[in-house]
Formats: sequence, structure tokens, C-alpha cells
Amino acid sequence: MLNVILVPIYTGVMLPSSYGQVVVIYAYFAIFNIFLAYGMETAFFRFYKDSENKKKVVSTSLLSILGSTLIFMIIGFLFKSPLSNFLEISIEYIGYVFWILALDALVIIPFAWLRANERPMRFAIIKLINVVLNLGLNSFFLLLLPKLATDSDGFLASIYKPDYEILYILISNLVSSAVTLLLMLRVYLRRPYVFDMDIWKRMLKYAMPVMVAGIAFTVNEVLDKILLEKILPVEIASDEVGKYGACVKLAVFMTLFATAFRMGIEPFFFSHSDTKHPQKAYAQITNYFVVLGSTILLAVVVFSDVLKVLFVRDEAYWEAMPVVPIILLAAFFLGIYHNLSVWYKVTDRTKFGAYISMIGAVLTIIINLIFIPYFGYMASAVATLMAYGTMMMLSFYFGRMYYPIPYNFRKIIFYLGISILFSILSFYIFDRNLIVGIPLLLLFLGLVYKLEFENLKKLYLNR
Repeated sequence: MLNVILVPIYTGVMLPSSYGQVVVIYAYFAIFNIFLAYGMETAFFRFYKDSENKKKVVSTSLLSILGSTLIFMIIGFLFKSPLSNFLEISIEYIGYVFWILALDALVIIPFAWLRANERPMRFAIIKLINVVLNLGLNSFFLLLLPKLATDSDGFLASIYKPDYEILYILISNLVSSAVTLLLMLRVYLRRPYVFDMDIWKRMLKYAMPVMVAGIAFTVNEVLDKILLEKILPVEIASDEVGKYGACVKLAVFMTLFATAFRMGIEPFFFSHSDTKHPQKAYAQITNYFVVLGSTILLAVVVFSDVLKVLFVRDEAYWEAMPVVPIILLAAFFLGIYHNLSVWYKVTDRTKFGAYISMIGAVLTIIINLIFIPYFGYMASAVATLMAYGTMMMLSFYFGRMYYPIPYNFRKIIFYLGISILFSILSFYIFDRNLIVGIPLLLLFLGLVYKLEFENLKKLYLNR
């Protein structure tokens, strides 16, 4: 949600071309984050659950991430200038990028430990502190400091520099990441350290396909911004990336729901894999995910014009609004894919996750390379939808072969189909007219109530 809250701040003080540079920098953040995590978070869950010596799993994981992060920092600063040129990130920003990446990598296992030990309150509080601090610093540097510096001849005037918005954004991120690590230091300090080579090798074997899948997933998620920057004519590239990057953020409502759902349900998948007939519970969870996701899809599409005024205030960015329903549906397909992926995680067939994600990545790259010159960011939006839709269908197909789960396929298709149809009518046919969109949303909610109320009631009474 922080991404959405920051959009009106960024778009209010930055031109689309400047914001486009921020979008590209954070696209590289996402790619490097995968390499620095190298699948150890998922491996941690898998081995922590089954290990008789959980302390060894924790300490081995922590030492592994510590060592790899240190190596990354050494290489990064030794080759700072070549990397700056290769990534096309200004040399004045690249050092901040390295530090932020390192700090975020060091909290991967501590946060996974909180999730594995079912400590959601501490997890949430630390995450919220990170968000509040990041938001507060961005607001200070980008909104308050320019005004205070104008009215002052002292310290504030000396630290303020015009046209330093990108640097202020990175400083805000750096400080919030550093504070987050400080709050998680207890996980590092309160344990004896033992590096078990056997556990580490087995974790890496499990994690490598997860990393490959993560790289492929990240390609699907962020490579379009980088390719837009490189393929479009230089005089419009950053401007188009900025418009696309701002409007895509409206899909964060779906991404937020899917991510929160995945974070809560992933430990459940592993902890219940050895119970009697866990497939029935997995199917029910996916059914309710589709019901809720379909509602979010339609609601965001219906109120997209209201949301754009709230979050993307500069009309210069609104040109890219037609991508919003496409990206929302793509994020929904990705969420369904994550629910369907339980079969290869609990059966230790993580290589299938890598294969499926690689197919999605290849689709993303091919569609973007071929069609960006003709259709610009619309090609990128469609590429994302095609990639995630293909991944979802492939996971369902292979899951039926290796770990059959009794999904209510008719219900899933019904809710998905109705929400997509109503979204098309509201957004594209009736041009986001609320007089049409709100009744369609109410009709959909009525269907959900009629068809799901009794099931939800039973679920509540049997909890």
C-alpha cells in the first residue's frame, strides 16, 4: 500500500520523466532482491518445519544470507562505476541502491522466522514502522523541506537541494530499511551460531529452483519498465515509463490482497501437508481467494476514476489509465497461481515452479520486444496478463497430474467470468460511468452473498 500512498507525493512534485527514472531504479531493486534472497526464505519454511534441530536451520540460514550479502557489497563497490554504466543508474544513486539492497536482504530470514513461529503482531508492527518512517521521510523531503527551506536561512536551507527528488527518495528508503534491521537484530543476537554444511547444501538444492522461479517472476513483474526505457525513443521513454508506472500502481489493491493472503497461507500449506486429506482445505482456501479477488477486481475497476484522482493527481499521468484493468486481472491471475502452486511446494517439486515461471518470463520478453515499438506500454500490460494467465493454467494442469486437489472449478470460472465481464462493461464499454458501474458491483456482491452466505456461516460456526 505504501507504493500507492507515495504515488500522489511523487507525481505531485515530479514530472513523468523524472518519476520514470524512479520506476526503473525500483525495477532493478526487485531483480537484485531475488538474487540476494536466492530462494532461502521458502527453503527456510520447508526445513524449519521438518527439522529436529530448528536452531541449526535458523543459524545456518542467517549465516548464509550474511555471507552472500557481504560478498555482494564487496563486488558492488569494487565495480561501482561499471555497474552504474551498465544499469544506466547515475553514479550518485548507485551506492544508496547497494546499501538498501543489503539491508533488505539481512531481514529476509528474521521475517521468515516470525512467520514460521506465528508472531503476526510483531511482524506487522515492524513492517508498519518501516512504512510510516518511509512515508514520513518522503513527505518531509519532498513536501515539507522545500517550503521550510524557502522560509529559512539556516540549517534547513543548507540541506535542501532543488531537483534532488530521486536522491531524497533513496535516502528515505535507506533510513527505513536500516531501522527495520535494527528492530530485527534480536533474531541475530539471541542465538548460538552453528553452520551446518549438510543442512545448507540441502537448503540450497531446494532453494535454487525457487530462485530461478523468482527471477522469472520478477522478469514478468518489472522487466517491462526497463524494456520500455530501452526500446522507446529516448525523447519519450522516461515520460512513458513514468505514466505507465504510476497507473500500474492502482493494481496494488489486488497485489496487496494477494501478497497478504500468500504470506498467511504459505506457512499453513507446509504445516498441514502431513494432516489427513489436506487437499480439501487447500481447495476451499483457493475458492475463497477467487471470490474475494473477483470482488476486488470489479470494485477497483468501477472506482478507478475516483482512485486516479486520489492517488495520481497530475493529469499528465492519466493517459495510461487503460492499462489498469489489464494489470489488475494479471495480478489476480498471479494470486491464483500462488494458491495453485501448493502442489509443487509440499511435494518438493520446486523445479516445476522454475519451469512455469521461465515460460512466463519468455512470454513477457517476446511480447514486449515485438510489440512495444508499435503499442508502447499497452503491449507491456498485455504481456504481463498473458504471462500470468499462462502460468496459472500450467500450474493447474501439472498440479492435477502430481497432486490432485478438488478445486470447485465451476465456481472459480463463474466468479472469474462474471467479474471480468462486468469490468469490461464498466471500464471499456460504458467508459467508467459510475451510474452503470455501481449497480454492476452491487449485483455482483448480491450474487456473492446469495451463493456464499451459508458456507461462510458454517465456516464461522465451525471455527
